[in-house]
Amino acid sequence: MDHDEQTLIKKAQARDTDAFAALVAKHGMLVYNLALRTLNDPQEAEDVAQETFVRAWKAIPNFRAQSRLSTWLYRIATNLCYNRLPSLKRELAALDVDPEFDLPDERQVVEEGVLSAELIEQVNTAVNQLPETYRLLITLRHMQGLSYAEIAGVTSLPLGSVKAGIFRARQQLRSLLALELSNENG
Repeated sequence: MDHDEQTLIKKAQARDTDAFAALVAKHGMLVYNLALRTLNDPQEAEDVAQETFVRAWKAIPNFRAQSRLSTWLYRIATNLCYNRLPSLKRELAALDVDPEFDLPDERQVVEEGVLSAELIEQVNTAVNQLPETYRLLITLRHMQGLSYAEIAGVTSLPLGSVKAGIFRARQQLRSLLALELSNENG
């Protein structure tokens, strides 16, 4: 957390509405995008984003900075998504796996601007076709940049379940993209 954000949090905790508005401006689009990816409905995502910040405003005096502010906001947004998609929490809980399950981080670093607009569109389309559970995990990991541990905190899942879910989501995403490529070439 950078110094400016720490200052804004302290001011917001003292009920400074301008400081809180600056935090909303900084994190609002990320929270909205998480909700949109999870719910696949722009209006629902807008409602979740607004409710996230209403709840954050009420609770910010108790924010202890044990995690990043963005992680705390994602946790609130994820809980609100659970409320809108009751099956999401059940599906996430069903991901529970052996705690010894361990996967390396396979994220590849891609230089900015390398992906073509067409490829980005194909990936976005494929992500939107994933089940809600996998959309949430892929969004938190690859679009919001959270670590496995942070995702476990946001979703209240064991770390092994997070890793397994992301692994399975990546497998489905690969399959969807391969199918898309074969449809284009066939």
